[in-house]
Amino acid sequence: MSFMMLESVVEVVRISQETKVRKGRIATPISSPNEVANLASFYIGDEDREVLLVIGLNTKNKINMINRAHMGSLSSSIVTPREVFKPLILNNCASFVICHNHPSADLRPSSEDIQLTQRFVEVGDLMGIKLLDHLIVNNETGFLSLKTEGLF
Repeated sequence: MSFMMLESVVEVVRISQETKVRKGRIATPISSPNEVANLASFYIGDEDREVLLVIGLNTKNKINMINRAHMGSLSSSIVTPREVFKPLILNNCASFVICHNHPSADLRPSSEDIQLTQRFVEVGDLMGIKLLDHLIVNNETGFLSLKTEGLF
C-alpha cells in the first residue's frame, strides 16, 4: 500500500477545551494547604465516589484552571498522567496541586495514593510543571496534606 498520493493533509492548528466558569474565582495567590483544602472541599468534599481534582497554577501561584481529572469508584480511582497533564499544558500552568476525596472519611493515604503522588512528581519534573502538594479531603473529617506529612 502506498501513501504517495495524498489528496489532503489536515494540520492541527489549535487544541481547545470546553470550560465552565464558576463565580468566586480566587484572584489572590494560593499560599497554604488550608486554602487549597477549602477549595477542593467545595468541589469534591462530599462526593460518594473518589474524584481527582487538579488545580493548575501560574508562576505567581494564582489559579489558571480547576479540572475534575477522573472519577473512580467508592474506594479507588485509577488515573494516568495523561489525564492530569493535558489540561495543565493547555492552560499554561507552571505548577499544580492534586486533590482527591476519601468517601470513607478516613484521611490516611493508601500506598497507591503515595505511589501516584511520586509518579506525578516525576512526570512533573520531566514536563517542567511542579507538583506542589497532594491533598486528601472529606467534608466531615477535614483534610490531609501529603507534603506536610513528609510523604513526598
